Amino acid sequence: MALSASVLSDDSWLSRLDRALYRVEGWLALLSGLAVFGLMLLAVVSVTGRNLFNQPIPGYVDWIEQAMPLIAFMGIAYVQRDGGHIRMDLLVGQLHGRLLWAAELVTTLAVLVLMVLLVWGSWAHFERSFDFDAPLWSRDSSMDIGLPLWPAKLLAPVAFSVLVLRLGLQLWAYGRALIRGGDAPVAVPLVEDAATLAAREAEQVSGRDV
Repeated sequence: MALSASVLSDDSWLSRLDRALYRVEGWLALLSGLAVFGLMLLAVVSVTGRNLFNQPIPGYVDWIEQAMPLIAFMGIAYVQRDGGHIRMDLLVGQLHGRLLWAAELVTTLAVLVLMVLLVWGSWAHFERSFDFDAPLWSRDSSMDIGLPLWPAKLLAPVAFSVLVLRLGLQLWAYGRALIRGGDAPVAVPLVEDAATLAAREAEQVSGRDV
């Protein structure tokens, strides 16, 4: 896959952990993609039922709300590993060596702190919804067909926790690169110029891996 080619690997423990976590992130991203596909099928069935039988799927909006965390959150760590999130490449691309790794270290640390706070806050939000003594273990439910909301609320801290692990690994990798120097550390997405990115995207579209 072309997008993962900018992340180098070796036989170090850091790289092994990176690859192991990447497999977990890949399964979560696949789950997110399946949720999108499932919602598409749900929309087709609901529209067909409304038009042909005047009977759409009950609670269609409720099911969409339940699937939103799957779509929105489960792939974020996967994209972070491959460097696919929005970033200031025009600025970062001008940095090299230890100055580049120091900048990446600071920004990664800032995002890590933010995500730890989001894990804490989203877990507290889940705890307010979950109750073993309540029907379906839920203190709240969707408005139409009464689906329990705690499963959807649990997905946020789970996905954010995986992202925290990814950011922790990248923080380790940038710190290692800062100490050792060099231009090609493992387990982090490397900055590439526009020409290289364009060439790799063209090869990906053509169906060939670099």
